[in-house]
Amino acid sequence: MYLEHFGLEEPPFRLSPDPHFLFLSKHHARARAYLESTVLLEDGFVIITGDVGSGKTTLMKCFMESLGEEIVYAHIAQTQVTPVQFLQGVLADFGFKPFNKRKAELLDMLNNFLVEQYSAGKKVLLIVDEAQNLSARVLEEIRLLSGVETSKSKVLRIILAGQPELNTTLDSDNMRQLVQRARLRFHLGPLSEIETSEYIAHRLQVAGANDRQVFLPETLSVIFRFSGGIPRLVNTLCDTAMLCAFAENRENIGLGDVNAAVEELGWSEYAETTGSFGIQGMPHVVEGDKDIIVATLLAKDTETDQETEVDLHRGRVILGRTSDNDVQLNSKYISRHHAQIVSTNTESYVEDLNSTNGIYLGSKRIKRRALKDGDEIWMGKHCLTYCDGRDRE
Repeated sequence: MYLEHFGLEEPPFRLSPDPHFLFLSKHHARARAYLESTVLLEDGFVIITGDVGSGKTTLMKCFMESLGEEIVYAHIAQTQVTPVQFLQGVLADFGFKPFNKRKAELLDMLNNFLVEQYSAGKKVLLIVDEAQNLSARVLEEIRLLSGVETSKSKVLRIILAGQPELNTTLDSDNMRQLVQRARLRFHLGPLSEIETSEYIAHRLQVAGANDRQVFLPETLSVIFRFSGGIPRLVNTLCDTAMLCAFAENRENIGLGDVNAAVEELGWSEYAETTGSFGIQGMPHVVEGDKDIIVATLLAKDTETDQETEVDLHRGRVILGRTSDNDVQLNSKYISRHHAQIVSTNTESYVEDLNSTNGIYLGSKRIKRRALKDGDEIWMGKHCLTYCDGRDRE
């Protein structure tokens, strides 16, 4: 509708996953490197999670298109199935007609196929999308398949991709054996504010805008605030804003057009509408009321007695060992991206980001917990004292 008006060759913000538009943020580039590692490693087993609309499917399609002829792969996207149906789906994607066969026959067919491909110099890859829907019984079948091997090496590489609920399933005690098989586990988080601006410019350039400034600079921070850096939400908001500007016959999208799009969509700021900020990797702070301190965090290194006081505003703070975190805790006991603290107008909570050594309240290891004034959270040798300031004068 608006392509000719804005001088574009194709819609820049359509929601269908198109590898042609893939934007490799720091996070997405790292996830892609992990996907590619499954091909390089004989025991490749990677688990990738990400929020709805984070770009998992687009990334996966781009990865599959890049696979060479030496790779034989099956892509399973229907995951609300029984173990037998799952095995049938895998074999069907490999070119078999496995229906009306018993489970033992399916396993024998699959094992023979894997060994044959290995003998022919082929690498076999199983990609399971929407893995958060897999039952515990199907996940157990995947664990057993990951162990198929010749006398020299394993013959099946595996990628599990799904929404954050997959992590909840995998963190249960009965999934311990499966998780131990995984070489890499990564959560694909949202774009940062800078990356959101780069993402918009990238999609416009691919669509034919070249270097023309379609979105005025003052719109970009607003788009980020209301989308939370989630690519699908960025696409929805940008597309609606372009329609609003087109209706008013404007050549550029201004702040009024973005505000009109937000009103039309009925959106609130992302930080107010969701607590799903689970990210592992690049830090990302959601913009909030920067002048309002809702709480403070006193981080003490018990080995050196060094203390650091951190003001907590509405939004998210990432804590970890490396310098790309909002709060750096330099210790061998701290994971690269260890935990996050998310604060709203009414509460704060701490969440473990799949760290190696975990986070503790007293002697109890916790995954996610609402914080109370005076709570002492332990991460390795660091003691973090939480002081809530919401009810204070």
